[in-house]
Amino acid sequence: MADILREPYAVVYREESGFKDVYGGAGGHVFVECMRIAPAGSPSKRVIVFSHPVGGGAFLPLVAALAKAGHHVIYCNPRYRGNDSALILEKCVADLGAALRDAKTRFGYEEIILGGWSGGGSLSLFYQDQAETPTITHTPAGDAYDLTAMDLPKADGIMLLAAHISRAMTLTEWIDPSITDEATSFARDPALNIYDPANPARPPYDDAFVARFRAAQVARNRRITAWAQAELAALKAAGEPNAERAFVVHGTMADVRWTDPTQDASDRRPYECYLGVPKVANDGPVGLARFTTLRSWLSQWGYDTTNATGLGNAARITCPVLVLNNTADLACTPSHARRLFEAVGHDRKEYRDIVGADHYYIERPDLLPEAVDHCSDWLARTFG
Repeated sequence: MADILREPYAVVYREESGFKDVYGGAGGHVFVECMRIAPAGSPSKRVIVFSHPVGGGAFLPLVAALAKAGHHVIYCNPRYRGNDSALILEKCVADLGAALRDAKTRFGYEEIILGGWSGGGSLSLFYQDQAETPTITHTPAGDAYDLTAMDLPKADGIMLLAAHISRAMTLTEWIDPSITDEATSFARDPALNIYDPANPARPPYDDAFVARFRAAQVARNRRITAWAQAELAALKAAGEPNAERAFVVHGTMADVRWTDPTQDASDRRPYECYLGVPKVANDGPVGLARFTTLRSWLSQWGYDTTNATGLGNAARITCPVLVLNNTADLACTPSHARRLFEAVGHDRKEYRDIVGADHYYIERPDLLPEAVDHCSDWLARTFG
């Protein structure tokens, strides 16, 4: 194992906007915090670039392990580091593009592999989709934001590592369908409340209940989307095109997987999720989309409105893809990895299971070498 050096640095670029969506910082400028983690005294023309919509992963065990194995790694924190309440995914794409462009000019890297860990997987796919075939000129809220004019550097490959299919689709699979009215979010339909002892449906659930539950989850997501769109339209009609509204979404950790281990069966511990006890996390302060805004909902959480569809993005990209599935993951369950792999629209793709691995490799650090070996082997065979 090589000794590694950590080098923090910043990428700053200009961007004009009619409103601020991050706390602090000079107007008209975007600050992208990056860290290079590389083996000491070992130059490379290839770099693995990790990013995530809310960042914060520079000290992940897998990131460090890849660097100790001899790979150069950069972790890119988009402008929304640590706070996704007003996050716009199209702007995360711009931030990642700025970091890739900078990596080439600052360090001389010639080959870039996107490291898509967890929520960074769908961001990597969205980024590469727009880098290869840029189409987006506006956010889902209708605000001008032209990715087609940014000349986003294309990555040479993508590694999807314990990744979920997308923020919007994952939220929809986790959202509590027993909430039928957002104004009375704690008055819940017991027939759809998997945490209510009065619910006659008990695990293992039958197919009819699961189908009704999943349909109700999509319906709730769409109700919130319709309300957000109507609120934005009303603000614009009132002559306030840059006005915004923040709101709370309760009940976002109610997936039948958490209460029925036979759903998307895996090696994960039953009756848990990555945030702990699912019933507590369902309304806790750190759930997905708990605090959000009209524009942010449409960009990152809206089932029908997000541009970061994950599977749709995967179908359009042309670069090689590696998918690693951690079979004991309490966040990204096996069907996510399999759907991502199957969605990639070409045959330059590989899939591997890391049997027994948890989401972070915190519980099973002994499995880190296996994950690193798969990545290293794939990189060597695919890119030389």
